[in-house]
Amino acid sequence: MKVAIQGELGSFSDEAARTFLPGCSVVPCVTSSEVFDRLDSRSVAAALVPIENSLAGPVAQHLDLLLARDTFIQREFRLRIRHNLIAAPGVKLKDIQRVFSHPVALEQCREFFRRHRQARPESFYDTAGSVRHVVKENLRDAAAIAGSRAANVYKGRILLRGLEDDKQNFTRFFLVSRTRRMVRGANKTSIAFALKNAPGALFKSLSVFALRDIDLSKIESRPFRGRLFEYVFFIDYQRGDDEAARKALAHLQEIAEFVKVLGIYPAA
Repeated sequence: MKVAIQGELGSFSDEAARTFLPGCSVVPCVTSSEVFDRLDSRSVAAALVPIENSLAGPVAQHLDLLLARDTFIQREFRLRIRHNLIAAPGVKLKDIQRVFSHPVALEQCREFFRRHRQARPESFYDTAGSVRHVVKENLRDAAAIAGSRAANVYKGRILLRGLEDDKQNFTRFFLVSRTRRMVRGANKTSIAFALKNAPGALFKSLSVFALRDIDLSKIESRPFRGRLFEYVFFIDYQRGDDEAARKALAHLQEIAEFVKVLGIYPAA
C-alpha cells in the first residue's frame, strides 16, 4: 500500500508509517497540500497526517484540509516523540547559534532554548529535512531538531537527546483515505460543523451529545474561511456509528449550518 506523508524519509511521519503500517510504501511530500492532492489523484491509497501534539497542540493546516477535501479518517495512532539536537560531523554544541526544525517541533523544545540562549530557533518545512539541510550544507554554526532516524538517514551527529519539554510527548496521527469505510471496532468519531451566529447556538449544539450521554473528548475551533470572525468547530466523541450517535448527528444537523463527518474509527 502506498501511503503519502508530509516530510522526508526520517521524519516523524515516516517513522509513524513504518511503525503502524509495516510493509507500506512511503511516498514523501514537500507540503501538506501535496499529500491531499495525491489522495485526490489516487496515486496513493492513503495518507498518514499528524493532527495533534500533546505539547504543541493541533496541526491547524491538517484540520483545514480534512474539512476542505473529500477524505475519511480510517484509524488514529499515537507516536511517542523523542527530539534530538543533530549537527554535521565535527560540529560541537558550543558552536551552535541556529537551530532548524518544523515549527511544531520547535514548540515542543522551549526549555532547550531557554537554557541555550545563544541558539536561535529557525522554522523549516520538516524535521528530517532540517537535518539533511545542516549536514548537506555542512553548516558549522547550526543544528537541527529531529528524531534519531533522521540522523541515521542523513549521517548527522546527535549532540543532545531528549530535548522535548515533557516526556509525555506524543503526536496523534490520522490514517486518511478517500474510501468511506469503517473498520472493525470503530468506536470514536471526528466531525466538523458551523453554527448560525445566534445566542445559545453552541450550547444547543453540545447538548445534543450530553442528552444522549455521549462523551466529547475534544472540541476546538478554526476560522471559517470567507466568513469574517466566524468559526468551524471540530469535535471528537467516544462513540461509533450506533443509534444514539446517529440521532445526535441528525439533531445537530437541525441546528447547524453544516455538519461533516470526518471519520469513524477505532480509538488509539
